[in-house]
Amino acid sequence: MILSRRTFGFLFFLASLLVTSIAFGHGMSEEEKQSIIEGGNLSYLWLGATHMLTGYDHLAFVFGIIFFLTTFKEIVKYITAFTLGHSVTLIFATFNGIQMNYFVIDAIIGLSVAYIAFANMDGFRKHLKIPPPNLLIMIVVLGLIHGLGLSTRLQQLPLSEDALLMNIISFNVGIEFGQITALTVMLLVLTGWRKAKSFENFSRVSNYALIFCGVYLFLMQMHGYAHVSAPDEFGFAADNHAHEHMQMPMPEIDLNSPQSSHHDSLIN
Repeated sequence: MILSRRTFGFLFFLASLLVTSIAFGHGMSEEEKQSIIEGGNLSYLWLGATHMLTGYDHLAFVFGIIFFLTTFKEIVKYITAFTLGHSVTLIFATFNGIQMNYFVIDAIIGLSVAYIAFANMDGFRKHLKIPPPNLLIMIVVLGLIHGLGLSTRLQQLPLSEDALLMNIISFNVGIEFGQITALTVMLLVLTGWRKAKSFENFSRVSNYALIFCGVYLFLMQMHGYAHVSAPDEFGFAADNHAHEHMQMPMPEIDLNSPQSSHHDSLIN
């Protein structure tokens, strides 16, 4: 199978985006945290937008959703389902201090990328010989999972106890701005390409690439989880493990007073 220059160039762009996003992961310096506090809600809005635009897993998932959608109505329906899903868990989990293991959540998000590409290729009928699950329902469910990942990221920021809800809303609005920006670029590329003879080849290669990336992200995150959960098996202490997530201190939880310490844990 020979790739056209256009196909190769776009795939190279996606690969570069993945590498760049991994390099600029979730770590934050104390200076950056202080600038967020001083910047107020506009800082959270900006962080939300940049997090989505550099969030390779979320971008890959959105790209997979719109890949074969050809009408404006279809695009609005499925993207709205994803937006509602991740907004619900982002707001609810952050406001209530619900925290999940970030490695596990990111691993599931990686699998969601592979899932949507597998569905795009009609893999359920071709390979499993079963009808595919309802795509709209699955996108809502996967959106809920993505929202937990976004909440995990947000809870590492210096949230204000007095303006907690506005901090969350500002971050979520930023996420949507970033998503709209990414969607616009993707749709411009795909719309102009659909009628080209190379599009069929490009779609096949792209969806295989999404499956590969999704599985790779899953394995990478589970590797990180193994280092955290059983550091002695790897021959060094957990606090010496160089991983982007380890740059983020986990909030402390006072088991004797869970309600009184909730907002304090978000601020730390």
